Amino acid sequence: MSLPALPLADALARGPVVLDGGLSNQLEVQGCDLSDALWSARLLADGPHEIVAAHRAYVRAGARVLITAGYQASFEGFALRGFSRAEGAGLFRRSVALAREAAGPTPVHVAASVGPYGAVQADGGEYRGRYGLTVRELERFHRPRIEALAEAAPDVLALETVPDMDEAEALLRAAEGTGLPVWLSYTVAGDRTRAGQPLAEAFDLLAGHDQVVAAGVNCCAPRDAADAVALAAARTGKPVAVYPNSGECWDADGHRWHGAVSFDPGATAGWAAHGARLLGGCCRVGPALVARLAAALRPPPDRDPGHPG
Repeated sequence: MSLPALPLADALARGPVVLDGGLSNQLEVQGCDLSDALWSARLLADGPHEIVAAHRAYVRAGARVLITAGYQASFEGFALRGFSRAEGAGLFRRSVALAREAAGPTPVHVAASVGPYGAVQADGGEYRGRYGLTVRELERFHRPRIEALAEAAPDVLALETVPDMDEAEALLRAAEGTGLPVWLSYTVAGDRTRAGQPLAEAFDLLAGHDQVVAAGVNCCAPRDAADAVALAAARTGKPVAVYPNSGECWDADGHRWHGAVSFDPGATAGWAAHGARLLGGCCRVGPALVARLAAALRPPPDRDPGHPG
């Protein structure tokens, strides 16, 4: 097992870094049932080897940042499955350990996933925001999750799929004092957060936080990514994280995806030119697309100086 040669902030200063893709879709390809309210986090207890296998598929595809399986995990959710508080904390820590195990000798950064309150409720609330909770209440919910993850010493906290500014503020407060860098990525529709706030204002919230090493968007339509990258770079002055969905649409009533894949790995070079430094995919973006993304971002081999043209 090896650790990254550079802190993530230093790696981002050198150029684009490839993120993984959707963990859940790879687990489903492997035959895992994710119908439980804990989603992929259930496998932290019931199938950790499946999580390791899914992470390894992305490492082979060229990902150099692995996002852990704790997105939908919560102490409350673990308690409903019969786990004690201490056992729940152990499962949070295990999510980081499994990603480390999967990396093997490859230098990979492990990003501990911290999903939004709406995701943990398993009711689609992450695509609406505005839960009726105050910033302080949201901070109180997120802090124990973040503290448990911090005990496992991930390389970065991924505060991801954040639907509104209130939750962004709560997550940043909860992460203070951990000593860990964070990235924060909103889920958006057009130029607004899912809660309807102007995305420019949402990014302004992140600009003054030294702990934030990257800001951006995820779990959005690919068509929204390019403008969001430029806006995030301009408003925050930070490296940008961008990992959209495949472009397919989720039918909540039929519990299925439909439509065409519009994620274009070739477009990521353009995103990188506008400030994107963490680039990958979210829902329905699997290892094959991540491999193409990694190839698109790979610098061309040095031309033989003795060979014309």
